[in-house]
Amino acid sequence: MQGKEILKTQEKFYLADTALRYSVLGYNADSVASSLENIVYLELCRRGYTVNVGKTGDGEIDFVAARQNEKVYVQVTQEIKSEKAEKREYDRLLEIRDNYPKYVLSTDAFAGGNYEGIKTMHIADFLLSSEF
Repeated sequence: MQGKEILKTQEKFYLADTALRYSVLGYNADSVASSLENIVYLELCRRGYTVNVGKTGDGEIDFVAARQNEKVYVQVTQEIKSEKAEKREYDRLLEIRDNYPKYVLSTDAFAGGNYEGIKTMHIADFLLSSEF
């Protein structure tokens, strides 16, 4: 990874109450993915992590979460419907050459397993896990 960047207001923002987004902007199918990312961000903060966005050569890691001597990399996606989407989510994490845990979280019904050392989990399982 080339560096990390603290979340800027112009890049991404997260709400303390995700219902505020729906009350102001209304619901659309595209807002589900950003709401999922918002929920994961809030949970990482609740667990005491400092959360940053990771920049790679050609993309971005959704979350680089650090707490004391721990670090985790997290990609959040609503679904992985195609090889292109799978490549996008996993390749960014595969570019990182360290041994900290890496996760891809989705709402896919059969989300789970391991892809070249990257743990794939259902978002609900991640949120309920006491592993972190």
